[in-house]
Amino acid sequence: MQDLLREYKETRRVLKRAYEARREGEKVLDDRTLAERQILSEMIGDVEFVIEWLETGRRPGNRRGVERLAAYQREKPMDPIRMQAFVANSTAGSPANLTEWQRQQIEDALCILSERERECYVLAHGECFTHSQIADMLGITKSSVDTHIKRAQQKISERVMNSLFLVG
Repeated sequence: MQDLLREYKETRRVLKRAYEARREGEKVLDDRTLAERQILSEMIGDVEFVIEWLETGRRPGNRRGVERLAAYQREKPMDPIRMQAFVANSTAGSPANLTEWQRQQIEDALCILSERERECYVLAHGECFTHSQIADMLGITKSSVDTHIKRAQQKISERVMNSLFLVG
């Protein structure tokens, strides 16, 4: 890893020298010179990005690593394929069809939602409508839809973590 980091730093030095040579060597700026300087500048930025990533062990610009994300940011409360199969309620023998146990688990998770939260959640995750389309259908604002879906996801996440019925 240290060898790779050393090579990137050497590449950065070479690119910076080439950039300075283009900047000092050309008194008259033509399109070709400007394009070369632009490309070298982008290459330097990319190499510096990689160097910072290698030195810190995480993506540059992030304050904290993925290991410190909140639980609701790391995992989805329900499998979207199962949710869509639940809404479709089909029995055609598809591998996406649900068993009776899976259907009962989803019903249990959805039973704690208010009517509006359930509508928004099912339309978003089961029917795959956008938040704007849901807002138009229900006659509410998009921010209300966002709020209802966020609350529903929080409630379902809590239910999944705390319900013995949803294990398995």
